[in-house]
Amino acid sequence: MVYFGGLYPQAGIFFKQSRDKGVKSVFMGPDGMDSSELVNLGGESVVGMYYSTVAGPANVYPATAKFIADYKAKFSANPEPFSAQAYDSMGICLKGIETAAATGKPTRASVTAAVRATAGFKGITGDLSFNSLGDLASAKYFVIQVKSSDAAKWGDNAVAQTLDIAPPGAAPAAPKLSGMVKVATQSPLSGPQSVLGVAIKNGAQLALEQLGGSLKGMGFEVQLVPFDDQATPDTGVANAKNIVADPDILCVVGHLNSGVAIPSSEEYHTAQLAMVSPANTNPKVTDRGYVEVNRIVGRDDVQGVVGEQFALNTLKIKTAYIIHDKTAYGQGVAEFFRQAAEKDGIKVLGFEGTEEQANFDSLITPIVANAPDLVYFGGLYPQAGIFFKQSRDKGVKSVFMGPDGMDSSELVNLGGESVVGMYYSTVAGPANVYPATAKFIADYKAKFSANPEPFSAQAYDSMGICLKSIETAATAAKAKPTRANVTAAVRATAGFKGITGDLSFNNLGDLASAKYFVIQVKSSDAAKWGDNTVAQTLDIAPPAK
Repeated sequence: MVYFGGLYPQAGIFFKQSRDKGVKSVFMGPDGMDSSELVNLGGESVVGMYYSTVAGPANVYPATAKFIADYKAKFSANPEPFSAQAYDSMGICLKGIETAAATGKPTRASVTAAVRATAGFKGITGDLSFNSLGDLASAKYFVIQVKSSDAAKWGDNAVAQTLDIAPPGAAPAAPKLSGMVKVATQSPLSGPQSVLGVAIKNGAQLALEQLGGSLKGMGFEVQLVPFDDQATPDTGVANAKNIVADPDILCVVGHLNSGVAIPSSEEYHTAQLAMVSPANTNPKVTDRGYVEVNRIVGRDDVQGVVGEQFALNTLKIKTAYIIHDKTAYGQGVAEFFRQAAEKDGIKVLGFEGTEEQANFDSLITPIVANAPDLVYFGGLYPQAGIFFKQSRDKGVKSVFMGPDGMDSSELVNLGGESVVGMYYSTVAGPANVYPATAKFIADYKAKFSANPEPFSAQAYDSMGICLKSIETAATAAKAKPTRANVTAAVRATAGFKGITGDLSFNNLGDLASAKYFVIQVKSSDAAKWGDNTVAQTLDIAPPAK
């Protein structure tokens, strides 16, 4: 064998002259040989030779087909060695800048830190993770045989051997781990609010099935554990105690109701167990400063004002009557609506709380007498639907409005024509308003034979954040992670590519910027709930704390 350590411009001429002078040895070299120019210089002399390389032909990587086609279309040439690696290098740079920018304009130091922290980057040449020195945790090595003296066929060289090797002194990138990893959901799976609660469970289940592959590939068994909190604080807390007692549960997706989430999350906080909420909006959920508690929706101290501003500026409301359900959620958002209304000169003719579920005569009588421009109901659809129907039946002609507790197709089953034309603010628009939800909607319908209800897409993303954080913590620990590790990884979420948007948490666990919508009900047919009209969309940062 003759081994040439160097680059193709010199080696090609050397190999040609060697063959011309009768050298019959096998020729070999490193990745400095890896250019189609080698055969232009060496001709038939280099056909059959071998070279080792850290960058195989672009077509040996499973995810490069589109790259190869795009490269050819743009540059009218086949991609040379290292062009695919350059694509991924740029991808890591851009992702590092994006991650560092999540909390403001990044510095070079913050970008440097984000790049070094790269773990599981989905590149076209593979999943890429850096070790403490900046080497790949595991890199690919190839031995290639030159097959033709035609430079145009350089990409057809044969891969004789492929190896995945960790750098010297480093552990393999993805050690095979083992054990059970569980993610719990808490939402009402029975009772009048189960339409939304089941949708939360379903969205999380679909995400685990579709996004849990990385954890399974690491060697873990991954399982969903759904709990029925029945929309009651006592049941939620009892479930929370059972959840924290199971050491395999590393994250919670829940709840639907803030009044259930707040006391239940006291148990998660004590146990250092991360919770990602797809639906809870009461400010107290995150304002307690618990590192375990996060949400991917907005807040009622913003949502109440969004509704009031729409009533004031778009509907030109002058007077309002406000009803609430005496819960942390319903009364809370109603208070924020009232405060904003009084500040802006809307006359509040009444502010009443009720736990009544069937006969609202005592509330409706003063509304009829006062004839307000708008009736606002702070609460949930099972109670509101009946209240709105009875109000219309008794002659109330006011515009009806409420918060995202109205957002269920069950509202029209209960309220019928009485709720057609009403408005509600929400932190979760219909699934079809988000650009990346088309596949989710189709998959949800196929699996559950139903349209996705509000908060199901948010539950999908909440589960996605849980799974990604468990994976990140397990990669760092090279073992099944602790709850504290997962909690830290969840809170560090920045630029998570969810189906509802790019999601980043601030220091309280609120989204750095959340979407708020005002929706108008368009039909009394529950099957057409997804056709409700988006009257307004806003992106608003949480109040400074």
